[in-house]
Amino acid sequence: MSDPEPIPSIFNDVLGPVMRGPSSSHSAAANRIGRLCRDLVEGDLRRAQIDYDPNGSLVTTHKSQGTDMGLYGGFLGWEPDDPRLPEHASHTAAAGLEIEVRYESYGATHPNNYKLTLEGVNGSRHSLQAISTGGGMIEVTEVDGTAVRMGGDFFETLVALKDGVDAGAALEELVGDWDCERRQACLGDRDLLRVSLVEEPAPESVAALRDSPKVEYVRVLRPVLPVLSRADVAVPFLTVDAMQAFNEGKDLSLWELAVAYESARGGISGDEVIEKGKTILALMEDAVRTGLAGTAYADRILPCQSVTLLEREAEGRLIPGDVTNRIIAYISAILEVKSSMGVIVAAPTAGSCGAMPGSMLAVADSLGADEEAKVRALLVAGLIGVFISKHATFAAEVGGCMAECGSGAGMSAAAMVGLAGGSLDQQLSAASVALQNSFGMTCDPVANRVEAPCLGKNVLAGSNALSCANMALADYQHLIPLDEVIQAMNQVAGAIPHELCCTAKGGLSVTPTSKAIEKRLAENEP
Repeated sequence: MSDPEPIPSIFNDVLGPVMRGPSSSHSAAANRIGRLCRDLVEGDLRRAQIDYDPNGSLVTTHKSQGTDMGLYGGFLGWEPDDPRLPEHASHTAAAGLEIEVRYESYGATHPNNYKLTLEGVNGSRHSLQAISTGGGMIEVTEVDGTAVRMGGDFFETLVALKDGVDAGAALEELVGDWDCERRQACLGDRDLLRVSLVEEPAPESVAALRDSPKVEYVRVLRPVLPVLSRADVAVPFLTVDAMQAFNEGKDLSLWELAVAYESARGGISGDEVIEKGKTILALMEDAVRTGLAGTAYADRILPCQSVTLLEREAEGRLIPGDVTNRIIAYISAILEVKSSMGVIVAAPTAGSCGAMPGSMLAVADSLGADEEAKVRALLVAGLIGVFISKHATFAAEVGGCMAECGSGAGMSAAAMVGLAGGSLDQQLSAASVALQNSFGMTCDPVANRVEAPCLGKNVLAGSNALSCANMALADYQHLIPLDEVIQAMNQVAGAIPHELCCTAKGGLSVTPTSKAIEKRLAENEP
């Protein structure tokens, strides 16, 4: 049975992960991959060899964007928001974990490809390849030389067969009576049986597999995503056109359609969707408060600036901006929390974690919106993100900052219109124009850090969202339907030069000042 195409979840793909670190693609995704590696060796690791293809992005992001922190934390069994992550190096050393990082061309077809060779303290040896697909999402593509396709949203039981065992027959004999979501035989260097479950397999079932003379080993890889999948997941729509057709005669608002979608995707009630939204909202609001109270962290290139903005505004030294200045302050605050290793929600990514949450919350607070209205706005943003995730990308390594801050602008614009009482059509119009305005944005971080020009681009995204929201509320024409805009966005992503997609090989990344800052940071490393 082949794997179906992934169906995005608002709380997996868009409003998450909850994390620490500079990059969801490189910190949180690496953490998730590392935790799966730990399950693959069944416990603590003794040694890990990490191979990055120089044609990809991971060579330049391993240290500067927290890939090492995320991956090693995952090896140690930590979650992506664990407070120990900044001290990962000392914990890795204390655990006796030997790590070798190598750069060699091996034909990786994705810019975020991890090729890992692992040894557990129990002596088990395995290999794994995986990719980070954007926004903290991952896909395991190979285990022990055998092609697989796992997204981290099941309990995955892997059964390695001994040489000469017929995989097709073994599939029926060994796991044919398992009550599972999906089972399949994967043929490769090491033939594997793969059984996908929404609950951890019963210990006696796993023990029976281990006792079989046909089985080399059994491993259970636990899910790393908050919303699990299941067999034959069916959602009411995956495009804007299909959503509007679904809504005929129902007259649901956009936030209600978001609840209907995520309820179907996650197999949870509408009330549970709302509660998850409240949890995410609280984390975002806490990041704003924490940032505006002032942050400090030695290893960053921008100081705390949101506090200064508020001080200058109170002194009357800024150009009057009301909501715009609040957007700048909130976005800056969230990004400063991120850069000080605080907890943020990558929505849709860590690099753009201020764009949507900061601007949406600034407008919500300016309008005096209550918790219920904010959660509804958040779900609207999440649903717009689902359409982008499914038909384009959140990965800057694929689509530049258009994929991150551009997406955040479209999501936030729709949410703002909802907060202001606009119609469903006006919300879609705002998202369309905000995305149209974002085409071609490069990802060229200074000193290869996710701080600048990321801050300015997040603020640009928030300002774009506000402008487009008001344009939509005034019934400006958006001309191009949102579905078509997202399709065009994906085409533009494919045309952006590799050097301008988070590789530190073009744009501001290679300016003399950027290189000087990068050198200074390297000299300050312990």
